[in-house]
Amino acid sequence: MLLELQQEKLKNRKYAFSFVLAKLKISGIVQGIGFRPFVYRIASKLNLKGYILNLGDAGVEIEVEGKKEEIDRFIKFLKDKKPPLAEIHEIKIEWLKERKKYRTFEIRKSREERNNGISIIPPDISICNECINDMEKKGRRHNYFFTTCTNCGPRFTIIKKLPYDRENTTMEKFEMCSECHKEFTNPLDRRYHAQTIACKNCGPKIFLKRNKKIEEGIDAIWDACNLLMNGEILAIKGIGGYHLACVVDEAKKLRIKLNRKEKPFALMVKNIEMAKEIAVVNEYEEKVLKSYIKPIVLLEKKVELPNVAPGLHNYGIMLPYTGLHHLIFKKINEPLIMTSANLPGKPIINNEKEIEKIADYILFYNRDIWQRCDDSIIKFIGNKPVLIRRSRGFVPLGIKLNRLNKKNILALGAEENVTICLLKKGNAFLSQHIGKVSHYETFEFLKNALKHMENLLNFKADIVACDMHPNFVTTKYAEEISQNVIKIQHHHAHIASVMAEHEIKEAIGIAIDGVGYGKDGNIWGGEILYSNLKDYERLAHLQNHVMIGGDLATKYPLRMLIGILGNEIYDFVYERRNFFPHKEIEIEIIFKQLKKEKRRCSSCGRLLDAISALLDICHIMDYEGEPAMKLESKAKKGKDVLKLEPIIKNNVINTKYLVEQIWENSSKLKKEDLAYSAEEYIAKSLAEIAMEKADEKGINNIVISGGCAYNEHISTRIKEIVEKNGYKFYINEVVPCGDGGISFGQAIIATFTIHNSTLL
Repeated sequence: MLLELQQEKLKNRKYAFSFVLAKLKISGIVQGIGFRPFVYRIASKLNLKGYILNLGDAGVEIEVEGKKEEIDRFIKFLKDKKPPLAEIHEIKIEWLKERKKYRTFEIRKSREERNNGISIIPPDISICNECINDMEKKGRRHNYFFTTCTNCGPRFTIIKKLPYDRENTTMEKFEMCSECHKEFTNPLDRRYHAQTIACKNCGPKIFLKRNKKIEEGIDAIWDACNLLMNGEILAIKGIGGYHLACVVDEAKKLRIKLNRKEKPFALMVKNIEMAKEIAVVNEYEEKVLKSYIKPIVLLEKKVELPNVAPGLHNYGIMLPYTGLHHLIFKKINEPLIMTSANLPGKPIINNEKEIEKIADYILFYNRDIWQRCDDSIIKFIGNKPVLIRRSRGFVPLGIKLNRLNKKNILALGAEENVTICLLKKGNAFLSQHIGKVSHYETFEFLKNALKHMENLLNFKADIVACDMHPNFVTTKYAEEISQNVIKIQHHHAHIASVMAEHEIKEAIGIAIDGVGYGKDGNIWGGEILYSNLKDYERLAHLQNHVMIGGDLATKYPLRMLIGILGNEIYDFVYERRNFFPHKEIEIEIIFKQLKKEKRRCSSCGRLLDAISALLDICHIMDYEGEPAMKLESKAKKGKDVLKLEPIIKNNVINTKYLVEQIWENSSKLKKEDLAYSAEEYIAKSLAEIAMEKADEKGINNIVISGGCAYNEHISTRIKEIVEKNGYKFYINEVVPCGDGGISFGQAIIATFTIHNSTLL
């Protein structure tokens, strides 16, 4: 027996120190983030021979030869020490019998291989500190606006197809100079195989166009800064499209130019210290502001900057995320308005021909933007970051689910704030923010974005999911492109999006938003649902009210107020006749329609809008969510003076009672307190009925989603109440609460519908 053990030990030892050959195929985020040079350095350190190469959408392929124990260490290093932006989904290992006797380890030219894989490029990444330092040094990258490396720079917005090689990007036309080529081919250099590598000698050039004259080079940037400081409006080409920029003092002029009455403008600040001069920034918000994504973060105002975010309590603020931004703030030491350049309802402008129609001064470079991509927006609810817009810095990263789906699912979202979702092999890939697709140009953008995502993912949809609203453009498009269409109720999709994020199989969902087509043909938007992902049941809702004129009641919330309070409010409304396009005549028609109108809505958004109009906070919606957002801002300074207890009968939350109480006290109490009291009543009512239904169903999970979930007071108050009573509370974290997350929820429900719960 002892002899046998010794022989086995010797055998294992011999195997451990023998030379073997392993072939690895790795899928995930392994292209465009320095993964190949990382592998090269690890292999060299362990004295292993072989190669690595990119495989299109199949990830990377590695053959490695050496001692078995060193190859085991090599594989462990790949998993534990990978680059920060790398994401490994799967490693397939094949031990080969015959050695190939490699003499070196090398990085080989990419090979196109389409194996229905799930690998994809990383998102656009903000400029890193090392590249910022390179711009400060003397040499060919001194003050060069397009300085990047393997760890930073554009990715998604420049790639045409996989594999992620220079010839497949919009950098193709810029031939590397000898010095860049030397860095590009040196595995120990930070710019090794950085597909965006460039310098003043060989990379994209920058230009300033003004008065039909074009200026080139660094002086173009400095002169652009002078234009900004002299009060001009400047179009600046970014990573995913153009911004319109100006100093804060010129905000009013920019509003006139864009016909944007009060929609808030985003601000870009030089550094975190400048952000703290104008806004309150806590440690959680600072961390996100400084992240490689560099999103717009909504921050509480510290000082009021006229015409930047009128009537709101916060600013959208971001830090510089390109070399060009950093150069601009070398000359400018104050916040800049930096808003997406687009005409109303249309997508962000990404080319020089279009921007010339709205800008006199244009700072641009001669590299094409292949994919439009707006800035991402994040709002904190408590200490939790919640996505309002998931775009630059996030797309095209997949959301990993915990089980595979057997069929490829395409989900097209709703009508507003549309994103599309491609679900493949247990990974959900959301597109960049697309917008309101009822506009032709935005719908064309949707089709372009879909085609691009399909190419990157080697994706062909087996099933197409869409909203059940019969008149949505996305619904009609689903029917046009597929015979296998699953139509999904809007609020069920909202709730499913949260459940899938948190791997919940059953939940009571609070869906609060503006508009969602209900099974009864009415507009829903204040719902308590039971969901097991495949099916849902409407258990309770906010009170239905007349929605006079349909969508006109969204634009003019006084119409919604009339639908709630009726003739009682006639004199109040008549005094505000100037807020109606046809004034007295229109008001008379609306009150006559009151008894005839059959359209009803349970929308939380429309309820908040009506209260906003009643308190004379906002009478006309200039941008999506404006009345409710301004009501929230007013409520920030208030307290619960009405102390109303929920009135719930037959599973309906009485909201007419709430509006009546505000009406009766509107001349006695402060607007701030009445606004706060309204939100408090809504939160308490929703929490109470959700807990009641959770008990009836024997469920402990309560989730919230929808555009009104961004109301910090309502969401945090519901969270406090349900958690105090022993329930678990969940909100969206990786997709937006609003309609930007709808496609994700649709894809999840579609999967459950056809696979009988194979996802979770």
